[in-house]
Amino acid sequence: MSDVLERYKKADYPLPPHNLSWRLYGAGLENLGRNGKPVRLEMPDIGPGELLARVDAVGLCFSDVKLISQGPKHPRVSGRDLLNDPTVPGHEASLTIVKVGEDLRDRFHVGERYLIQADVFYKGVSMAFGYVQRGALQQFTIIGREIIDGDEGCYLLPVRGSDGYAEVALSEPWACVVAAYRITHREALKPRGTAWFVAADPGYAQKCSLGNVFSDEGAPRRVLLSGLSGALYDQLVAESAKRGFELIDVDAVGGGRSAGDTGGAAGAGCGAGGLEPDRLAGEYGVTQGFDDIVVLGVPAPEFVEQASKHLANGGIFAIIATSPMARRVQIDVGRVHYDGLHFVGTPSGSVADAYKMQRSSQLKDGGSAWIIGAGGPMGQMHAQVSVSGTSGPALVLATDIDDERLSEVEARFGEMASAKGTRMVTLNPKKVDSTEFDNTVAELTGSGKFDDVVVMVPVPALIEQGADFVAGGGVLNIFAGVPRGTMAGLDISAVYLNGTRWVGSSGSRISDLQYTLEQTQKGELSPNHSVAAIGGVNAAAEGIRAVKEGLFPGKIVIFPQLVDLPLIPLPRMAEYLPNVAEKLTPAGMWTKEAEDELLRSHLKL
Repeated sequence: MSDVLERYKKADYPLPPHNLSWRLYGAGLENLGRNGKPVRLEMPDIGPGELLARVDAVGLCFSDVKLISQGPKHPRVSGRDLLNDPTVPGHEASLTIVKVGEDLRDRFHVGERYLIQADVFYKGVSMAFGYVQRGALQQFTIIGREIIDGDEGCYLLPVRGSDGYAEVALSEPWACVVAAYRITHREALKPRGTAWFVAADPGYAQKCSLGNVFSDEGAPRRVLLSGLSGALYDQLVAESAKRGFELIDVDAVGGGRSAGDTGGAAGAGCGAGGLEPDRLAGEYGVTQGFDDIVVLGVPAPEFVEQASKHLANGGIFAIIATSPMARRVQIDVGRVHYDGLHFVGTPSGSVADAYKMQRSSQLKDGGSAWIIGAGGPMGQMHAQVSVSGTSGPALVLATDIDDERLSEVEARFGEMASAKGTRMVTLNPKKVDSTEFDNTVAELTGSGKFDDVVVMVPVPALIEQGADFVAGGGVLNIFAGVPRGTMAGLDISAVYLNGTRWVGSSGSRISDLQYTLEQTQKGELSPNHSVAAIGGVNAAAEGIRAVKEGLFPGKIVIFPQLVDLPLIPLPRMAEYLPNVAEKLTPAGMWTKEAEDELLRSHLKL
């Protein structure tokens, strides 16, 4: 290893007097930096409880594009006067400590390397790195108490000196992918929450049982009842006396009618009289929403649509019934993604059975998976997950409407799939009609259904299509960042009759990031395979524009300490840097060796 790279890794050199920073002064790319260039600032000083970190690599993300496009209207910086208090985008970062405040010298040392968890909370307030706090699209950044002593502890995760800078930076978006396959839901009513039991069919409800649906951590604070009688009603009364939660019979208090009084077996009355969800929520002060809504019997679609709007974040909507609903239901799939709503059910008659985990959101071992939109940067990560590790699906269908991107999926992951014994098939759905597509799926799967469908495109019609191809007991993973309020017509009957599940997640937690880092270090994941282009700090704006326009089938990584390195697509690396190109894989993918060669030949300390 050359002396310059060794000194860089140890941070054993004088710091430069200036810091190049892509500060965001307002909405739009024209307000990123000044005159299309990063702002040249004095090297920041730090206080006794702060760290100065060198940004070694930062991945560009479509979330950065959203922040830059929306400016002060972005939810994470809403109302901030960016002109006078600019932020700095960039949350996928690999950092090295270059200066330590005196109060932290027993905890941190110059030369230590860290990965940062961007979703920071401090004293209950979101202080996200790269949004509220100035992020990594600059050469050096200050790390304060919010990150060091946050609500979940320190948001800096130590990494090994042998780990690559790019692969560490890309652990953050990879953690979002990993988190999508670690989704679970509560298997009991929420402790200290608010639950609502509704008899859509009072006759059927009398035959149902409660089961062990209470958590060891405690009972709900309050349970509302609508139209219940019989054994299950008596069970709830007994549990209320035993566990001390408030039990409110809405019919007795408000004089409302049960669902069966107005709608017969199909539950058409759900939503009439005392069962109007809007009015009920208002009367009982359910401002944050119901944590659990349990419906016994087949509800009217209109009731599900209205009541599900009153689910709290992380809420569960459970249906216990044996017959299909009259039609599809309009579900806010944006809330499934961002707010962690879960729709569960069973035909067994037991409420507890509805809450049991059929399976996690992990891709079914030996099963079949369909990745919709597999050619984009995040889609390729999901494709890689499907063919990595020692378990996973036996069949993966990767679809995209861009042939060039699909060819990249084949080039990057075809060999990995073959080596693992996974059959990977790529298909452009624009090239076939619906009948041909259905026949292809039937031929591939034998059933015409998939155990897992992962949707990477925020289009309701594609979410609806994906849901229709989920097999019994299967999972629809709504990974695309569909905005809250995005409605999709889904067949909720499949949830309680066939055990299908709809899940979604946004971002990741420290545990997800730590797990991703460990998987990378063990060789189970390869974030480097996601790199599509690299550049220096001056090329960041061009990189952001490329992300916005979807010009590359993978991630762009900026090396801020390399000032004038242009934006270089990996397939053209030999034209720009033949010495670095020699260190890529035979398939032209990024490696730690290529990164070392890049830094060794271009660093100027």
